[in-house]
Amino acid sequence: MLKQAISMKNLFIVVLFIIIPFAGLCQNLSPKYEFRGVWIATVENIDWPSKPGLPVTEQREEIIDILDMHQKNGMNAIILQIRPASDAFYQSDLEPWSKYLTGYPGRSPNPFYDPLEFWIDECHKHGMEFHAWLNPYRVAQNYEDPLAGNHIAFEHPNWILKYGERLYFDPGLPETRNFVTKVVTDIVSRYDVDAIHFDDYFYPYPLQEEFPDTASFKKYNRAWPDKYKADWRRENIDILIRQLSTSIKKTKPWVKFGISPFGVWRNKSDDPKGSDTRAGATNFDHLYANVIKWQEKGWIDYLLPQLYWQIGHSSVDFELLANWWKNHSYDREMYIGHGVYKIDPESNIKEWTMPDELPKQIETLRAIPEIGGSAFYSSKHFNRDLLGLQDSLQNRINNTPAIIPPMPWINNIIPSSPEKFRKSGKKIKWKVIETNEGKNKPVKFVIYMNEDGKDSNPQQLFSICLDEKFKFKRINKKRKKYEVRITALDRLNNESKPTNPVIIKL
Repeated sequence: MLKQAISMKNLFIVVLFIIIPFAGLCQNLSPKYEFRGVWIATVENIDWPSKPGLPVTEQREEIIDILDMHQKNGMNAIILQIRPASDAFYQSDLEPWSKYLTGYPGRSPNPFYDPLEFWIDECHKHGMEFHAWLNPYRVAQNYEDPLAGNHIAFEHPNWILKYGERLYFDPGLPETRNFVTKVVTDIVSRYDVDAIHFDDYFYPYPLQEEFPDTASFKKYNRAWPDKYKADWRRENIDILIRQLSTSIKKTKPWVKFGISPFGVWRNKSDDPKGSDTRAGATNFDHLYANVIKWQEKGWIDYLLPQLYWQIGHSSVDFELLANWWKNHSYDREMYIGHGVYKIDPESNIKEWTMPDELPKQIETLRAIPEIGGSAFYSSKHFNRDLLGLQDSLQNRINNTPAIIPPMPWINNIIPSSPEKFRKSGKKIKWKVIETNEGKNKPVKFVIYMNEDGKDSNPQQLFSICLDEKFKFKRINKKRKKYEVRITALDRLNNESKPTNPVIIKL
């Protein structure tokens, strides 16, 4: 069936999201604007592909399966790890093909295809944004793992540090920052990504041994004295983030830049501005990532802290942290990451054996205006027993599609409104007239519907589609009249003015 789906690409799917019975729209409405993302990890084949060296046809089938599943659950963004360890899940002249894709570092898919291009195309066909997730400094999960013969480490061995069992680029070197920036710029320039996404790994989580950057500190300390080495490390990451931000926006101004940090910036015991938590590691003190500075300076477009703890945790309470992070949005977007992988009927933590833990977390966030959505780690867990979470997402939590929040600081020009809006039975059609007025190009369309004469809310979102037509299904045994309006969205989710309504009996 999946092979048939791929071969039928020319038969365009009119309805992008599963249409919910209209009666369900009158109650428990989910927010109109909400980020609903899912992380798909490729390192160690956590989520995709299911194993290295999987045949290309099966890789593609798994992609379609994953996207269909998340579309059904109401998600609107995919965060795919395309560079897990200085390697590539795409055609690159800078780094070798990932061993997690083909089984051997440097080996291309056979028959050849570009997985990143395929992922992006299929995401957009499913109405989802594609966020390209990269790890900036990790080179190898194990220092004994073979690297591809064309790996940059052989050309510049002085860039590489061994720490514990892993290999890293030295963050203290301008050359490594420039190389990471070059990699990101190459991706943004050649692929239609919606965002570049980094997680919590900057300087590695600390081990018993000291991180071996003495040589780079001596050469590039920029006059920081020895006792301020931690500040020097933070400045190194600041420089990288600012450099990446400038390059991304210069290359394609509409591409977003997001960071998903560890869930605690600093503990209050170390800084009065920190959260009232007792985390063993923090972004600022251990990963040298001053993430709220980047948000406040406008170097990034969103933060997505990983709050993988339960509500009521004695040291790192989910609700307490969500309310701490809300105060650091600084007029940028703030989303929250959920640890869906922790749901387990056999868990020794009571909350993760309860079916209402994740729904309560989502409802907690929806009550905080400064927080604009969620992401879930990680994709593969949606294939197993999650104590009914999938049903809750489909029938209550995400019972209507949501628009990803727009980012007016990037662009706030509304697209052209649909024109020539007309109906024919249960079908509606419209046109987008291209103008020279500097308006943004529409890429999606929002369908609003309310019962004629009884429900005066014209913002009752019914569906989102890609095509300039839509066919309704029968809603009631006894037909009723509904007002229907259409708006257009551009790729940054700026919304046009609505059309005048048409009346449809369903």
